Amino acid sequence: MPGATCRDGIPHVRVGAWRFVSDPRPRLVGMTETLTMRNAAEAALRTLVGREDASLRADQWTAIEALVARRSRALVVQRTGWGKSAVYFVATRLLRDAGAGPTIIVSPLLALMRDQIAAASRAGIHAVTINSSNVTEWEAVHDAIAAGEVDVLLCSPERLNNPQFRDAVLPRLAADAGLVVIDEAHCISDWGHDFRPDYRRIRTLLADLPTGIPVLATTATANERVTGDVAEQLGITGDSASAEVLVLRGALDRESLHLAVLDLPDPAARVAWLAQSLGSLEGSGIVYCLTVSAAEEVASQLRAAGLEVGAYTGRTDPAERERLEQDLKDNRVKALVATSALGMGFDKPDLAFVVHLGAPSSPIAYYQQVGRAGRGVSRAVVALLPGREDRAIWEWFGSQAFPPEDTVRATLAALDRERPTSVPALETAVDLSRSRLEAMLKVLDVDGAVRRVQGGWLATGEPWRYDAERYAKVAATREAEQRTMLEYQRTDGCRMAFLRRVLDDPDLEDGWRCGRCDGCGGVVLPDAPSAESVTRAQEALSTVGVEIVPRRQWPSGMDTLGIDLRGKIPDGERASTARAIARLDGLGWSGMLRDLFAARSEDGAPLDAELPVPLRHAAVQVLDEWPERGRIDGVVGVASATRPTLMSHLAPGLARYLGVPMLGSIAPAPGHEEPTRHDVNSAQRLAAVAKRLRWEPAPDAQVSDTHVWGTQLSGARVLLVDDQTDSGWTLTVAARALRLAGADEVLPFVLGVR
Repeated sequence: MPGATCRDGIPHVRVGAWRFVSDPRPRLVGMTETLTMRNAAEAALRTLVGREDASLRADQWTAIEALVARRSRALVVQRTGWGKSAVYFVATRLLRDAGAGPTIIVSPLLALMRDQIAAASRAGIHAVTINSSNVTEWEAVHDAIAAGEVDVLLCSPERLNNPQFRDAVLPRLAADAGLVVIDEAHCISDWGHDFRPDYRRIRTLLADLPTGIPVLATTATANERVTGDVAEQLGITGDSASAEVLVLRGALDRESLHLAVLDLPDPAARVAWLAQSLGSLEGSGIVYCLTVSAAEEVASQLRAAGLEVGAYTGRTDPAERERLEQDLKDNRVKALVATSALGMGFDKPDLAFVVHLGAPSSPIAYYQQVGRAGRGVSRAVVALLPGREDRAIWEWFGSQAFPPEDTVRATLAALDRERPTSVPALETAVDLSRSRLEAMLKVLDVDGAVRRVQGGWLATGEPWRYDAERYAKVAATREAEQRTMLEYQRTDGCRMAFLRRVLDDPDLEDGWRCGRCDGCGGVVLPDAPSAESVTRAQEALSTVGVEIVPRRQWPSGMDTLGIDLRGKIPDGERASTARAIARLDGLGWSGMLRDLFAARSEDGAPLDAELPVPLRHAAVQVLDEWPERGRIDGVVGVASATRPTLMSHLAPGLARYLGVPMLGSIAPAPGHEEPTRHDVNSAQRLAAVAKRLRWEPAPDAQVSDTHVWGTQLSGARVLLVDDQTDSGWTLTVAARALRLAGADEVLPFVLGVR
């Protein structure tokens, strides 16, 4: 790998030959010029941070000099709060003053972009952004760039492959750029914790850059493997040679962080500890959860306990996100209860604590998130409260990995080389969920096998190889990182030393201890919650009932799968709003439901048994609180190939509780008894369900006080019962069959919703 690694400005490792790219523009290389540039850099830094006593760190100056004086490529791997953004803003100021073009910063998150724009303005740098939240401003931004009025353009990695931006805007920017910055550069690497296919497209951008444009990549979260991979990719140029890359890598210790782990028995105890302890923690902070549902539930619980908190997730509206970020910065809330949507780049120097309810799946992800705390204060508490459900959540995210080769080949075969194919149309030919399909297309795009254009995707016809070895190594690395996180939870040694070691900190000395973590006796978390507070939390988590909005539209292109369904689902064929006990990715009842559906026999088959008693009580509680309960005339169950005992117990049991007859079942048609896959896209799932299921009335006519029902359900109001729902197509198809058989209303009920 081409590169030179430095600490404190001194090269200490060289691999390969040094090679400085030829650049026709003048460079400041003499001693006088260097001193002049150093003075200008220090002045720019003081303006940026608003302090007259500010001075550049040794590695900051080394990076700035390499970028400005030698037009080099550099990778800066330094802990959060070290001042990586100061490097590219100071370099931008110097380059712009020398007549260079604008800086392009590829940045992953809107929160990070907002903070960067604010920081740039303090240094007199005009920064703008192009992202999904300011579509109406794009044209004005493009005009300002063309007029030379913009110093810095921030864009997301996804924007790099927007056809109009990629083909019309980016080439002009790249040709005139003064500096290209890749923030959170660990995302370039397959080995990074937050692999995003769009980041790999940056390799193409680097290869297409004109000679002499400096490039800076920055990250706080990279072990030795990730650092080497990123540096290698930074060296890519348009010719056969590789550019020399300067690597500046510093120590990972954060002297303000006090790390601790608290092992509590269940979600109720963890939520109770938060409700009881959050108020005693100084300042404001972040509570991280692994799923959206968990974050929303925890935020609701903490608000009920009188704490000012907000929920911040991928489902949060962009405008609301911005408001919540500002509330946290201004200490108007005690905490934001967030998923990883609030992560890289969020800047609040006085963030006083970070608490994790559930462990991230890798030490890289964990270190990145805890790095939000303690940047401008002398002490910050970092607490991890792991959960028994963590590994199941890790496994689900891991299941979204790159698909098998036959699926990828089927996708390539389904694409035309001249006429674009949209993702919804492609779903009819490929058995992948939409999220996995879109992620796979991005990887294929980076690999040159497909190309995104207006209207969809094209095959390029270029040769493509399925790199099974690389995908297997990535999967193995993820599994190893998960084991490392479990080891972190169990260690009785120094926790900061553990993280520094597994992240390959070059400055870690044998036997070093931080003296600040619970393993070193430097922090003591608040006591475990009282039995009373756990009971209160358990009662709140025991709240049942989740609404499920019915499907209203059939997917496009179903005729290609032999299914004659299209357009809007008519009102007379649609289900009413459904109910479930809970979502499977939440807390409370979610844990018991996950255990129910995850249970396996010795041969690995789903364990089939009657519904556990607590879940029976929860199911009838949902019915009791359902306003439509009094309108139910009968029950129809969805037959299950994997859990026949469960369903033959659940549906008739609810019918007996309601005092209404079983009207029949939704069952497999002859020849379709085998269960269908759930891990496919919407169109494929609908096709499988529509071909498999049919309405089977009860053998004998069912009688109520006012009705007799047989093969037709004239006027019946039906409770449709299934064990769980994911895509919603089983309930949609079953409800349609019942409505076509004459049912006046279909009210779906399931135990859990994914």
